[in-house]
Amino acid sequence: MESKGGGGKRGGSLSLPLPCEANECTNGHLMCAGCFIHLLADARLKEEQATCPNCRCEISKSLCCRNLAVEKAVSELPSECGFCMQQFPRSLLERHQKEECQDRVTQCKYKRIGCPWQGPYHELTVHEAECTHPTKTGNELMEILDEMDQTRKKEMQLYNSIFSLLSFEKIGYTEVQFRPYRTDDFITRLYYETPRLTVLNQTWVLKARVNDSERNPNLSCKRTLSFQLILKSKVNAPLECSFLLLEGPYDDVQIRPVIYHFVFSNESNETDYMALPILDSVECNKLLAAKNINLRLFIFQIQK
Repeated sequence: MESKGGGGKRGGSLSLPLPCEANECTNGHLMCAGCFIHLLADARLKEEQATCPNCRCEISKSLCCRNLAVEKAVSELPSECGFCMQQFPRSLLERHQKEECQDRVTQCKYKRIGCPWQGPYHELTVHEAECTHPTKTGNELMEILDEMDQTRKKEMQLYNSIFSLLSFEKIGYTEVQFRPYRTDDFITRLYYETPRLTVLNQTWVLKARVNDSERNPNLSCKRTLSFQLILKSKVNAPLECSFLLLEGPYDDVQIRPVIYHFVFSNESNETDYMALPILDSVECNKLLAAKNINLRLFIFQIQK
């Protein structure tokens, strides 16, 4: 896509998913949100300054701005429905795909009693008329429902565990800020570390690494972060704790809650590296693109 400005013609690539967001470098070249975040994340991994892929000027969240005029224009451009392949204005595409498209993927109304069917909306009526699940015997349905209950039970165990931890006498939490550093190796590697934290009257540090310290994580499309919790204080007796990391109040990254457990002592004062349960590589790039990674740490002391 090309645009005209006071300084003449300005060119830049634009590939905007819905919802569209157009970021603009200081020379007017455009980048979609996904590409912009990926460029910042790659630069962090390679210890380089992120640059515009068109003019090589420096880019960052503070140097670039959103181009609202382009975003408005893009919202009116035709875009192809992923189900029926017809063209619609981007501003209408979401409603079409969710409510109107006859080829959109839908599920049988008997899903609640175990029907696994998924198919295009225009086949739904025929399928439901022929679906065998309403005619199953009570015993057959009970077996199906038992399997569904087991799956649901596993999902609820996590939340029940969190509610149980919230009843503990000694609970501490703090905002944590992972700052980027480089190792002293010949080929340096990126890692993150927090300043010392005080929680439950103990001093702690968190460390994190990318793709388990893979040599060139910038060459991989799959991005992960793993972390470890380190007790810096000396303790008179083993300190048994449960802990979890969640997104901070000002971040939009998606982290699935996972409860970790460890018994800290003077001889064993740091956990193994554990995967930070972020949703996918896109969410990981959001964290890597940020100046610092801001999360919230909860620690629950288990008392005998």
